[in-house]
Amino acid sequence: MKYFRRKAKLSSNPGDWYPSLVVYDDVNYYDLGPQDFTEVFINSRSLNKKVDQYVKDFILEASTPSYRFDSIKHSDYLSPLYPQEVWAAGVTYSDSMRERQAESDTPDVYAKVYSADRPEIFFKGTGERMQGPFEDVGIRKDSGWDVPESELAVVIIDGEIAGYTIGNDMSSRSIEGENPLYLPQAKVYNKSFSIGPCIVSTDSVADPQNLDVSLRINRKDEVVFEGESSTSEMKRNVFELVDWLQRSNDLPEVVVLLTGTGIIPPQEFTLEKDDLISISIGNIGTLINKVSVV
Repeated sequence: MKYFRRKAKLSSNPGDWYPSLVVYDDVNYYDLGPQDFTEVFINSRSLNKKVDQYVKDFILEASTPSYRFDSIKHSDYLSPLYPQEVWAAGVTYSDSMRERQAESDTPDVYAKVYSADRPEIFFKGTGERMQGPFEDVGIRKDSGWDVPESELAVVIIDGEIAGYTIGNDMSSRSIEGENPLYLPQAKVYNKSFSIGPCIVSTDSVADPQNLDVSLRINRKDEVVFEGESSTSEMKRNVFELVDWLQRSNDLPEVVVLLTGTGIIPPQEFTLEKDDLISISIGNIGTLINKVSVV
C-alpha cells in the first residue's frame, strides 16, 4: 500500500487546513484523517500486525469512504512523513564511483570507499531542511556545477525498516570535486533534499534491490537530461546500509536514509534555476521538484 499526506481543507481560507494521511490500496484512495505514517506503523506493531493489514482493518471498521485522488492539487501534497534526521550513503553504485573520480582532484578516495567494507554514510540534515513533492529544491549560489541525485530512500522507525520512498539528494559537484573534505558544504544547505511523493510499505516491496529508477530534467518544456538505473546495481544492499548506520549510533524515532544514485548527468551538464526534476522509482511513484537558487 502507498501512504501519502495532503492538506485537508477546513474552509475556503488557504491557511485553514490540517495534515491528513491518505492511503492507496491499488484500487481506491482512503482518507485516514489527522494521523501520520509513523503513528500508524507504531500502532500496527503494538498489535503484532503488518502495517498494511492494520490499515485495512482500520478502514473496514471505520467504514472510511474512498474518494478520487486526482482531485488533489499539487499544492496540497505534503512530505509523506517528517523525519528527525536524514542520512545519506555515497558511492554505492559503480557509475557514481567513476564519475566522482573524474570530477575530483583526489580520485583514489572514491575507489577506496567503493571497495571498502565500511560504506560512506554522512549526515544530510534534519526535517527542517526537507522539501516535499512539488516544492523547490536548491542549488547553491556559490556553486557552478550542480546535479540532482535520484535515490531510493529507506524509512526507519524505531530502528526498523518501515517502508520506502524517493529521495532527491541535491549536490554541488564543483564544491565536492575541489576537495572531498568540502562534502558537508556540497551536500548540506537550504533546500538540499526532498522526499516523496509517498511511502510504500515493506509489505508492498518484495525486493528493494530490484526497483527501476529513472531521472528526467526539463528546462523550458525541453528534456535536457534523461537517465535510468536499477537498485540491483547497488554495491551494498539497503539492509547492510541500515545496519552500518545504526552501529554505535542511536537513532531518533523517525529517520530517512538515502541510499545513493546510479544516474549521473554528464560533466558538461549543470542544473539551472526553474529546471523541473522528475525522479521515478518502480512501485513507488514520481517525485517532482523545481530548482531555485539558495
